[in-house]
This record gives sequence, structure tokens and C-alpha cells, in this order.
Amino acid sequence: MRRDLSVSGAPRADTPKFDDRHTPPARAARPWWPWPAAVASAFTLAQLLLVPPGMGLGWDEVIYVSQVSSHAPATAFSAPRARGVSVLVWPVTAWTSSTAALRVYLAVVSGLALFLVMRVWRGRRPPGVLAFAGLLFCGLWITVFYGPQAMPNLWVALAGLGAVGCFLRAAADRADRAALWGLGACAAVMALMRPTDAVWVAVPLVAAPLLVRRWRRPALFAAVVLGLVAGAAQWVIEAYTSHGGLTARLERASEIQGGLGWNIAVGDQLRTLPGLSICRPCDAPWPNPALAVWWFALPVLVAGGVALAVRSRRAHDTLLLTACAVTSAVPYLLFVDYAAPRFLLPTYALLAIPVADCLAWLAIGAARRRWRPVTASLVGLAVIGHLAIQYVVLSRLAARTDAQHRDWAHIADGLHELGIRPPCLVSGPTTVPIAYYAQCLSIATHGPNVNITLAGIRAAAQHQNVAVLVPPTGTPPGYAADWPWRPLPAPPALAGYRVYTPPTRTISSGTAIG
Repeated sequence: MRRDLSVSGAPRADTPKFDDRHTPPARAARPWWPWPAAVASAFTLAQLLLVPPGMGLGWDEVIYVSQVSSHAPATAFSAPRARGVSVLVWPVTAWTSSTAALRVYLAVVSGLALFLVMRVWRGRRPPGVLAFAGLLFCGLWITVFYGPQAMPNLWVALAGLGAVGCFLRAAADRADRAALWGLGACAAVMALMRPTDAVWVAVPLVAAPLLVRRWRRPALFAAVVLGLVAGAAQWVIEAYTSHGGLTARLERASEIQGGLGWNIAVGDQLRTLPGLSICRPCDAPWPNPALAVWWFALPVLVAGGVALAVRSRRAHDTLLLTACAVTSAVPYLLFVDYAAPRFLLPTYALLAIPVADCLAWLAIGAARRRWRPVTASLVGLAVIGHLAIQYVVLSRLAARTDAQHRDWAHIADGLHELGIRPPCLVSGPTTVPIAYYAQCLSIATHGPNVNITLAGIRAAAQHQNVAVLVPPTGTPPGYAADWPWRPLPAPPALAGYRVYTPPTRTISSGTAIG
């Protein structure tokens, strides 16, 4: 009898479904988890090996971590941000300021989260296809780079993929209460991390119970909506207590992001593929075609995965995944006037399964039996080449980022040598991470991180160390233009920085400035 080689997750009429309850006895004894577990473990290991655990915290990371850390005062928390990452890192930052401990913790937890998400999808795809999808997603430099970082986007991505899986399981089995709870929990995690992103991802999940007859269950709709409400509750409450209301917070968030409006940012995202963590304004050159070929292949492979699903007469899984991926990408491809590759992590995670379906079919299902070793080898070589390119990009970015963060640490050491020690306030460009390293509070009188007035600076100078850090080509703000300054003690590569302090202010080392 001819063996069915369908890999789309949707069985033909004469074949058993990919479901634990319908698996033939000979296959039921074979555990589903080894390959997914291997991929999740490799993801954790890749993070620990390729992203230096000792790499200092970045600008955004400092903002999230400082909210729950005793290492330094909490940095200003701007309107677009949510506190999900702070909750995530609290178990580590509550007892240690070690960046290495935080990175190891996040690497392990993200690997575990990936495994749990693949577990949600068990029975809806063969284990090998699930593992392949996990490999494709975790093979991206973007995923590995941000896995051990205190940033929200990866967690929105994993929770979004888990939400779709739980939705499909709950829709297929009305008695599956665990899937309903999982759906609500995943929606809550997305909203806790980034409420606006969660809404975009969840649009198809909210619409599906209303539009698809087989999914027309109030419980599915309620689980998604209540999960979003629960996750976003703190953010909404904070909008009224600290930002003048929900509308005011959304307007301020839009303003900080450059104003949301029609702006096709596809080219901007493309320019980030060589390893730019952010492109704002995005005037970077176009990437080498070898670095971008996977990006152009992505929609083609997704279309192939959709076609396979439709042909197998069980397209709901793939269509729902693709719909959620498209809506999650809309704001960052059409409305935001700058680019960061991490913004599209939810899109890449949701598309990983349709892409894996298509590639697996090309490898073993598209050709006759005698040609399958050839097609499988070609697909394997293409994937290996793709992963090699991603590794090169990642290694260069990690080295560059680590060096930049070390520079910030050297500048913080220089401030300490001048006597700028806690309690202290530091102002100037890039002082959010520098102030954190120096255990000071970063202050700003304007911009997205405004947290003090000129009167507040003058009052603080009476009992705290206040310093304005000015780069070599910069000028001090007007209020510090007449303050005395000293050169920052720093390595030659950082020569030229100046530190302005209030006149006649005696800093903690006992040296009078002025």
C-alpha cells in the first residue's frame, strides 16, 4: 500500500488524522517530544554560545529591568511601554544585578517556552514538522539575538503561536478545557508584554468565532477577549493614573513612535536584515542579496503551505496562522516610519509552520521516491546555507553590541572616578544605560523619557550629585552651559567626553567643583 506523504498537517480522507487519539497503535508508542525538545534545547544553547552572557544591558533593557532592580533607580517609563518584561525578569533582578545571570535565565526560559508552544501543536502536525518549524524560527539571527534579552517581542511571538494552537485545539474538542484556559493565558501574556501588538495578533482570533461556522462558540471569543483584557488591565489603569487617560496614552505613544500614519516601511525592514537592531531614520544601504533572499522566499513558501493545506481539505490551521501573521505585521510594515527587525518576530513565528509544511513537502512529497534523496538534500543544503548566513550576521551584531555596551560601562566608570556616585542624576545623550551602569538616575527635561524639570534639577543639586555628560562633538543644554566641566577619564577611544556639574557643588568624593 502506498504511504501518504502529506506534511501539511491535514490528512487525506483515507489516512488517519495527526492526532494522538487517532494514531494507529504502532505509532502511538513513539513519543512526540524528542525532536521538539532537541530544537528547544539547541535554541537555549545557541543563545548562551552566540550572545555573550556578560553583554551589558541595552537602552530598552535598562528601562524594563530598572523598574524591578535594586541596582539603580527606576528609569522613566514612556507611554508605549508595558510592564510585562519587568514581571518576567523580576525573579532574577530581585536578588542580583548580574547581567550574566539574567541572560542565562532568559535563555533557559525562552527555550522552555518554545517547547511548550510546540507541545500545544502536537497532534496537529507531525513531530518532525513541528521541530522543523521551530528550527526555522529559532535559526533567525533576530530570534537568537533577542532570546536572552529583556525585550518583549519574542514573548509576544511565542504567546501568539501558542494562542493559535490553543484556539484550534479548543475549537476541535469542546471538552478541552485546558486549551481554553491556554488560549486565555496566551492572549494575556501577549497583552501584558505589548498591548497594542496583542490586539493586532488577536484580530483573526476574535473574528474567527464570528465568521467561521464550525468555530462559532462564545467560549472561544470570550477566552481571547478576556485574556486580552486581563493582560492589558495594568496598562490601561496606568494610562488613567499616570498619562491622563487611555486616549492620551495612545496619542502620546504614537507621538513617541514618530506619529502613526500611512508609511510603507517594507524597504526599511529590508535594510535591517544585515544586522541593524534599529533603523531610525532608515537611510541604511540595501543589503547584500544573499542576506535578504530568505525574506523574499518567505511569502512564496507561505503561499505554498497554504496551497498544500487547501488541497488537503483542512486549511483552517494554516489560514488562521497566516491571517494572524499578516495582521501582526500590518502596523510595522504600513504605519510606523522606522524599522526594527524584532517588531516582526510574531510574524515570523506564526509563519514558521506553513513554511515548514511547504519545505517538508518539497523535500519528501513533491518528487517520486527515487528522487526524494535528491530533493531532500537540496532543501537541506538550502536550510544549512540560510542558517550559516544567519550565524554570520548574528556573530557580527553580537560583537558590535557587546563593544558598544562595554563603552557605556567605561563611561560609567569614568563618572565614578570623578566622584559622581549614588545618589546621583545624569543627563545627556545615551545616558539611560550609562546612568544605570553608574547606579544613577537618568534624567531628561524633554523627549520620550522626560522625568524632571529645571527647577527639579536645581533642587536635586542641593543634596545629590548632578552631572551632564556631553559627547566630543556635542554642546551642553542651556541650563548647564555656564557650569564648570572636566574631561571624562576614559580609554583613548572615548576621549573627548566632558562632564558638567553645578558650580560650587561638592561631590561625594570630597572634591569641590567650581
